Amino acid sequence: MSETETVIAEERDGALLLTLNRPDRLNAFNEGMHKSLLQHMKSARQNDGIRCILLTGAGRGFCAGQDLSDRDMRDGSAAPDLGLTLENLYNPLIREIRSMPKPIVCAVNGVAAGAGANIALACDIVLAARSARFIQAFSKIGLVPDSGGTWLLPKLIGEARAKALAMTGEPLNADTAAEWGLIWKTYPDAELHPEAEKLAAHFAAGATTGLALTKQLIQDAAVQSLDQQLDAERDAQRQAGRTADYREGVSAFLEKRPARFSGS
Repeated sequence: MSETETVIAEERDGALLLTLNRPDRLNAFNEGMHKSLLQHMKSARQNDGIRCILLTGAGRGFCAGQDLSDRDMRDGSAAPDLGLTLENLYNPLIREIRSMPKPIVCAVNGVAAGAGANIALACDIVLAARSARFIQAFSKIGLVPDSGGTWLLPKLIGEARAKALAMTGEPLNADTAAEWGLIWKTYPDAELHPEAEKLAAHFAAGATTGLALTKQLIQDAAVQSLDQQLDAERDAQRQAGRTADYREGVSAFLEKRPARFSGS
């Protein structure tokens, strides 16, 4: 692999490890890194051999958000169209993450700021090193939270905490983030990556269709009535019940052995 790759991709027994690789910039996004990450995500969607994605960052941070050196206006140049940046780069990435029919685990290994924080939170299972911090840094430069932040935060931690984090830009440490329900678990720094890889391997060996349907049902629940959700569960269970993995799961249970799911 080349040291100039902005995203390093490694396949490991059904899991795809994606590492943001601009450590000298705390893995801040430029256009090249956006395009590379989105392309790897889209390729993983189409590859039946990949059944889980693990996203993390190289070096001492997960992602500092947008690389502001690409937004330098001190020479008097016109302000960039940030709406266009979101439309063309950030929003397609968030949509890809949320609609991905495979589990996405995120291992936050240091600071996750601005869009970097919200990209992490858009993933399905978020683990963090104890030293990690989540920062809604937008207010510090006169902007609003993007990359789904205004949608995700209140759903995860409630309006009061969401407003406070977004409007103050105050860092939130990893243990508090887990206590509030913003993320799932924290680990000592040295244990983060081994534990994240173990979880990715677990999902890569899991019942892929059932996991995908579970993800979609939970995401859709926030905008559906109970009756709508019951109907959606019915339809999803019908689909899951016709998979080879369901047949294997029942057989393994009755035979008192570990299931060997194929992802089909």
